[in-house]
Amino acid sequence: MGVTFVSDRPYVLLKCAMSLDGYIDTAGPDRLILSNEEDLDRVDAVRAECDAILVGANTIRRDNPRLMVRSPARRDARVAAGRPATPLKVTLSRGGDLDPTALFFTTGEVEKIVYTTSNAVDTLRQRLGAVATIVDVGDPVSLTRVLADLAERGVGRLLVEGGSSVHTALLTAGLADELQLVVAPFFVGDRTAPRFVNDGAFPWTSTNRARLAEVRRVGDVVLHRYALSDRFA
Repeated sequence: MGVTFVSDRPYVLLKCAMSLDGYIDTAGPDRLILSNEEDLDRVDAVRAECDAILVGANTIRRDNPRLMVRSPARRDARVAAGRPATPLKVTLSRGGDLDPTALFFTTGEVEKIVYTTSNAVDTLRQRLGAVATIVDVGDPVSLTRVLADLAERGVGRLLVEGGSSVHTALLTAGLADELQLVVAPFFVGDRTAPRFVNDGAFPWTSTNRARLAEVRRVGDVVLHRYALSDRFA
């Protein structure tokens, strides 16, 4: 594919749902529901197969996600296999503006890890040290160091659920192996709303295309799976 990929890192799977015009939310305070129950159950099954789930700090602030496996049967199956009931929770924070009472930190009997810049380590340890493990990965944040640290912690499969900045950073760095992109059948029509990715120099262009591995109808949305590296599985 003309892209050099790091091998000593987890398998990185990006997941996103967007509108027909490429937006993942509105510009307003209310969260936009892009998916449906059938697809949410599919995502839950994907979560259950992963060792860790990563979201950016802005996603925690805006959406307040739990990031847990919802199905009791899937949680039980993970425990029976000697794994935590739900994957590790991981986030990236440059400035340390995270609320320790957010659901990311308060739900799930699993370790929460915050990767941050050298300058923000002390602030985050004071604010979040009781609810999360704080890890210094340089200034600016080094995604290669983040992934290497996760690999050392036994993470073999990482699910990245957003937001735009995190997806853009991983894609432009050539650190993603798979993209699961769901398209919802409506338009947002507001250029101030957040998009799936931001501007960037992406390895996949009109002359170096990502490989479409699967297209599947899931209720009223469509799932597209793209192979982004030779590690696609």
